[in-house]
Amino acid sequence: MVIDAATSLLVDVQWENLTVDVIAERAGVHRATVYRRWGDVGGVLADVFDAAADDEWQPADTGSLLGDLTAINQEVFDALAEPSSVTRALIDASFRSEQAAGALREFWRDRYRRCAVVVERAVQRGEVPPGIDGQRVVVASTAPIYHRLVLWREPADPALVEEAARDAVAAARAQALVG
Repeated sequence: MVIDAATSLLVDVQWENLTVDVIAERAGVHRATVYRRWGDVGGVLADVFDAAADDEWQPADTGSLLGDLTAINQEVFDALAEPSSVTRALIDASFRSEQAAGALREFWRDRYRRCAVVVERAVQRGEVPPGIDGQRVVVASTAPIYHRLVLWREPADPALVEEAARDAVAAARAQALVG
């Protein structure tokens, strides 16, 4: 209830207006409940990240490294394409709360660990040589999307999804991303 309220509020209100009182009101609980359990907004947001990481998500197996990275990139693109997305709001919150930042780091570590399997499968299929660092390949593939949509605030260009995946595949094949 509180986690859901905080998640929706991240999109509905500006960070400066996100308080324990506002979260408690949206959740329909007393503010003392929030303070007792989470301490402050950062504690609530840390649990928002934890809840997001507590799932069974796995990257798609499309049969090729390019296809797998494109599928991952599409999910990232979809999550960031709207300026008012929950994902963007959580990234923003991580710059304002040390607890949220720590939880976001753990969330990304888990996601990139899960995604490394796409490179393991590509090695098994002979698409890339052994020794390629799976997490580095996935970061190389997804980073341009974060960079251009979040940092540069460029308009969401769907061509970026496959373009970034192709670049990462080329780097992996050239053995530029070894462990």
